[in-house]
Amino acid sequence: MNTDNTSYAEAAMLIRKPISEVFEAFINPEITTKFWFSKSSGKLEEGKSIDWVWEMYGNHAVTVKVLSLLANESIVVQWGEDEKAIAEWEFNDLGESKTFVTITYNGIQGRTDAMCDQIRDVTEGFTLVLAGLKAYLEHNIQLNLVADRFPIELTAE
Repeated sequence: MNTDNTSYAEAAMLIRKPISEVFEAFINPEITTKFWFSKSSGKLEEGKSIDWVWEMYGNHAVTVKVLSLLANESIVVQWGEDEKAIAEWEFNDLGESKTFVTITYNGIQGRTDAMCDQIRDVTEGFTLVLAGLKAYLEHNIQLNLVADRFPIELTAE
């Protein structure tokens, strides 16, 4: 935990594809919708705000503001309205069509029990995203991991 009573969550995975393909999968919604959210208002570009929608969760949406985008290196977004909620993707080229992706989500705040719940949920969520990306890019399989994590039947009131 940081001294300012915020914390972070992290997930990472090796993807056996060139760094340019892996990076493109996160900035281009035509690809990202194959393993994460279902709709997007556009491609990620530095300085733009983009809406991501998960139709499978009753059209849950979040607006991300792209703070930094360095091709084949990193993506940094503000997640929603909270300026402390920062998600960062780091891409490391390991050669021979291997890319190591680390996703870090900063700005988790609150009481200890609430922070633990958030850290668990964010880590689990981004791990599913990375596993879905891996299956899609390496094997052209859409596993629907994010969609199947909370089937709408379980989330309906």
